[in-house]
Amino acid sequence: MSESSSHLDLAVHATGLVKRFGDTLAVDGIDLDVQRGEVFGVLGPNGAGKTTMLQMLATLLPFDEGDARIFGVDVRRQPHVIRQLVGVTGQFASVDENLTARENLWLFGRLQGLASKKSRSTADELLGRFGLEDSADKPISQYSGGMRRRLDLAASLITRPPLIFLDEPTTGLDPRTRGQMWETIRDLVAQGCTVLLTTQYLDEADQLADRIAVIDRGRKVAEGTSDQLKSQVGSSTLQLRLLDPAQTAAAVDVVRRVVGDEPVLTPEAGGINVPLADANRAADVLIGLREEQLLITSATVQKPTLDEVFMALTGHGAEDEAQRPEKEMAR
Repeated sequence: MSESSSHLDLAVHATGLVKRFGDTLAVDGIDLDVQRGEVFGVLGPNGAGKTTMLQMLATLLPFDEGDARIFGVDVRRQPHVIRQLVGVTGQFASVDENLTARENLWLFGRLQGLASKKSRSTADELLGRFGLEDSADKPISQYSGGMRRRLDLAASLITRPPLIFLDEPTTGLDPRTRGQMWETIRDLVAQGCTVLLTTQYLDEADQLADRIAVIDRGRKVAEGTSDQLKSQVGSSTLQLRLLDPAQTAAAVDVVRRVVGDEPVLTPEAGGINVPLADANRAADVLIGLREEQLLITSATVQKPTLDEVFMALTGHGAEDEAQRPEKEMAR
């Protein structure tokens, strides 16, 4: 099979994507191949370049350098065709709050060229599919955050595109609503869609993505399945919770001395994850903590988290990037 024909088998084939905003290099030479029918996750913190890359592929931002094809169609040369192949759900709902859900979906259908009757029937179908039929005639101003996100995703499916771009689709949602969105995304893939998903939630990429690209400061630093990425850290992780969070620094010193690696602090007070090349080293860490009279409330050994992967690949945790000035568009 020739190289050009193999690209036709891909949902997305991008090489050397570059985007600059003044002196800021938001996307720095990213290559990306997304297989048809998969969920491909792009993982990185705020400001990493995820949204900018997605907007380039969706024809919303011009390329400074690089090329991309979607189902074999050149993004630069045929943007009007690309817009018929993709649905885009951004971080913030694009619906009109003064209209009802039914009116919003009807309007989106009309804007995308559907006849009025077809637009109305498609709106009704999507409202049922996303569990919004009971609230279909309420103004969007009365919707919860989760309902708005579901409606925004429904709007991107008006023309049933084969490729869906989801830009941090569960940002700001409560755990229950996030779970509902995850199930919706899985259903879309089961029905034949391809999904390119950006997220800063490490567990979300772990749960949904068949393959994951890790992006840091505009560069792709790794790519693979969740298990492949985790294998770069070690075989196991010792998850600890200290009785006294004020002793975290002392516990970190013990971990460094015993295993020779940098632990990852978790959002919970007193939480520490210790990467282990050998699960049997967990006992050495626990003995070291006891010798220093550092008490714990819990200890478990399991596979590494993607947060530890990010630390191993970039030298810092995903949360460290959250304080960087955000240079991406639409953020």
